[in-house]
Amino acid sequence: MPPALSARAGEPAPAGSAAPVVVPDALDRATREYLAHLAVERGLSANTVAAYRRDLTRYVAFLAGRGNHAVRDVVAEDVAHYVTALRTGSDGGACLSPSSTARSVAAVRGWHRFCAAEGLADGDPSVDVRPPAQGRRLPKAISTDEVERILDAAGAGDGAAPLRDRALLELVYSTGARISEAVSLDVDDLDLDTGAVRLLGKGGKERVVPVGSFARRALDAYLVRGRPDLAARGRGTPATFLNTRGARLSRQSAWAVLRTAAERAGLAHPERISPHTLRHSFATHLLAGGADVRVVQELLGHASVTTTQIYTLVTPDTLREVYTASHPRALG
Repeated sequence: MPPALSARAGEPAPAGSAAPVVVPDALDRATREYLAHLAVERGLSANTVAAYRRDLTRYVAFLAGRGNHAVRDVVAEDVAHYVTALRTGSDGGACLSPSSTARSVAAVRGWHRFCAAEGLADGDPSVDVRPPAQGRRLPKAISTDEVERILDAAGAGDGAAPLRDRALLELVYSTGARISEAVSLDVDDLDLDTGAVRLLGKGGKERVVPVGSFARRALDAYLVRGRPDLAARGRGTPATFLNTRGARLSRQSAWAVLRTAAERAGLAHPERISPHTLRHSFATHLLAGGADVRVVQELLGHASVTTTQIYTLVTPDTLREVYTASHPRALG
């Protein structure tokens, strides 16, 4: 079970608290049980559980400060005032952005649903509380020409590293993989004969996606002529992408590979290019080419199509053209 997360008498205050707050055992215990539920029964990653712990640490300290001794003492007004505190910092914690506030409120709502289901409360006081509206941000995407320039720059030069860098970025753009999914790939996850790769996404969800011909050629060149050289410097690992010491390439190093390639390619503001830029560009270019949004959803590994639909906002001209050409009453 996760360690206790609340301040007790004589201990320092939790993050987001202006003064030491003694959190009642009932609130502390309910939070520990919920975190254990997330980790064990729902199988969330350690990083995700840690984020929930941070959010709920601040929340239970806030509840204790308002005189709540157990979950069943909490009312809707408490939750609503907490949302205000997140935005204003009136509880002594940091002022959060709308997106961070929404994340924290989601943690609070999940906790209350769990407590109600477990009989720790008579109902869910958070059910009607909503976070403040936040502006919809469009994903950053670059043009196909800019992608090609980055890929060419990554593969420039001799030796194993350029072969690896080209293969890595070709794979990310070809499959829409998250950079964490790409660097966690093992050689056995690749099937270049059929042109497919097995990716392990968020929450341990696995998906198999196709790999394009350009990425397949880049991967084949790296596996045959680059990886053996890098692997000889290490102690043996099944990882596909290796660093210069023969160990698995880290996310930070993969990020540096892309940043360096963007600089060499002469892109404007290369500091704004991230691995997620290639993922966003993958989705945007597929939709611009006429791909169905639900197909793109499956390729990206999104749990909800709503998440994927934001990419359709990037290509309004294409959507208008498809509508005009396809709808029987679009033209009169």
